[in-house]
Amino acid sequence: MDKKVALAHDHLFQFGGAERVLLILSDIQKEAPIYTLINDKKITKNFFEQSKIISSGLQKIPGINKIFRYFLLQMPKTWEKTDLSAYDVVISSSSGFVKGVKTGNNTKHICYCHAPTRYLWDNKEEYIGNLPEGKFLKIFLPKLLDKLQTWDFIKAQEVDYFIANSHYIADKISKDYKREAVVIHPPVNIKQFKISDDIEDYYLIVSRLRPYKKVDLAIKAFNNLKLPLKIIGSGSELRKLKRLAHSNIEFLGEVSDDIRNKYLAKCKAFIYPQIEDFGISALEAMASGRPVIAYRCGGALETIVEDQTGVFFDEQTWESLAHKILRFNDKNYNSEFIREHAKKFDESVFRQKMINFLENIK
Repeated sequence: MDKKVALAHDHLFQFGGAERVLLILSDIQKEAPIYTLINDKKITKNFFEQSKIISSGLQKIPGINKIFRYFLLQMPKTWEKTDLSAYDVVISSSSGFVKGVKTGNNTKHICYCHAPTRYLWDNKEEYIGNLPEGKFLKIFLPKLLDKLQTWDFIKAQEVDYFIANSHYIADKISKDYKREAVVIHPPVNIKQFKISDDIEDYYLIVSRLRPYKKVDLAIKAFNNLKLPLKIIGSGSELRKLKRLAHSNIEFLGEVSDDIRNKYLAKCKAFIYPQIEDFGISALEAMASGRPVIAYRCGGALETIVEDQTGVFFDEQTWESLAHKILRFNDKNYNSEFIREHAKKFDESVFRQKMINFLENIK
């Protein structure tokens, strides 16, 4: 693509699936700067060339990483003031307000959408309910979110092309923004994961410990089944979940990628009780040759082949999950087949699909 290109990403203070997408986009467009609201260099220095990252004025606020959510009104305004009209192509990586970045009449804006802004469209009540702030703030917040939802819809109409990370999200883009989207699934680094011949007697969860991840549902199931469950990850729900869990459940906290990958390769099965837009962690388990027990909803329906790479439970309750685990037999699954299936989502596939898309935009 012989054009002047810029990348834009909501914020860079963690490294997850959205940042993996950005990392490959940055490698495809090696000369493109990366515009973002804030950048935590302690995290991003291991992945991104810092000279390419251009942060907004919010970066100058002391301790901005910890108080970022209090700048909800400033985020869309900041993006509107971020002028990228000098670029021929802007590729935004969005689950927030970055789609509102200022572009010119001759700029093509491609939005890789991880999800329509969740707390504006899907989880508004849950978002407000989980805030620790007092009742006074919560009285005014719904009206603010309604106003931001209107802004979000208007800005979505200014995007030239939407790319969704799953058909599940493409449907949401259609429902919320009234726009069509091409689906290009996000990348999984398959070569990072290996099959183990030594399968041990435990089930595994790898997840941020937040309410929507539904780890509490899995804990209740395993409390009743009295089967071993290991949980990798941390988050706001950690204390609550530890109080809920019985002695057969082990919290491993944050671990290195190498240690995580060893646990993935040796588990009986990977437990996946949440609804995800796509769900990279389930594919990482499959890349390790392990079957997944997942809730039948969301992106999992696009990555798991029932009775071949995993199974689904039909109700998002601990009873439904427990019933499926009782009937589960890991000996019925072929690790090599599961891994071969996961290769369809390798980062090399994502890279080529993105290159093809960018070469064909008008």
